Amino acid sequence: MHGRIINSGRIFDICNVLFMLFLIVITLYPLYYMGIVSISAGDAVNRGEVYFLPKGLNLQAYDVIMADASILRAYANTLFYTTAGVVINLIMTALCAYPLSRGYLFGRAVLSLFVIFTMFFDSGLIPRYMVIHSLGMVNTVWAILIPTAINVFNMILMRTFFENIPDSLHESATVDGAGEFRILLQVVLPLSMPVMATMFLFYAVAHWNSFFPALIYLNEKNLYPLQIILRNIVIAGDMASQTASTGAEELAVMSLNIKYATVYVAILPVLFLYPFVQKYFVQGAMLGSVKG
Repeated sequence: MHGRIINSGRIFDICNVLFMLFLIVITLYPLYYMGIVSISAGDAVNRGEVYFLPKGLNLQAYDVIMADASILRAYANTLFYTTAGVVINLIMTALCAYPLSRGYLFGRAVLSLFVIFTMFFDSGLIPRYMVIHSLGMVNTVWAILIPTAINVFNMILMRTFFENIPDSLHESATVDGAGEFRILLQVVLPLSMPVMATMFLFYAVAHWNSFFPALIYLNEKNLYPLQIILRNIVIAGDMASQTASTGAEELAVMSLNIKYATVYVAILPVLFLYPFVQKYFVQGAMLGSVKG
């Protein structure tokens, strides 16, 4: 009987490993496929000959992207939106989460209700656009940064994490004469690096992948983020800006290479960022999701 249990456990482990390997393959293959297509010869790609290995090594698609001023400008815009947006997000989320984590805050339940209310009821696109327009933020960077200053779900996650910090630390700092802002900056935030790293990843990925606010609020192409350019290339098939540096016939052959190369260039920063914050991501998400 004992031998049967051991054998059953081994069979389960083997099946589990094989299943997880299968999930890894089907998850990573699309990313790998985009990579090999982007560096393969355009003729081989159009004939559908690229499956597992690149054919006819060709980096011209990346040369076209790097020579395209609109893509480079959009890349710089996205870096700015992501950096500035994450700074604003972390500051505003912490300033909202910390007071709501304090049990002695007057009207805490009512304020929490008002905040959570926005998770379930939205004003709609037209009223929101009218507000942005009336504030004079249309076609400015503030239309991208200000309306998304706080994500309510992330704020609740951070508030729960703050609530798990022992009250004795807060009381000790109060006895030493520290005010609320000093307690937040010197006591709470240094102990909250896991959840702050988690929020950093959530907000950074959201800003990097965001395109709808820019599509609605921005009319000036010089302000477009990378995702708008990527959308125009991949979905709308707009490659007019690349025609200047590449012949029309050659561009038609390379169109799929350029699309996948642009996608690859857009996702690489997030892929490089995630390994550095992964341990904080798991720890912060778990600690912030359970109160105890």
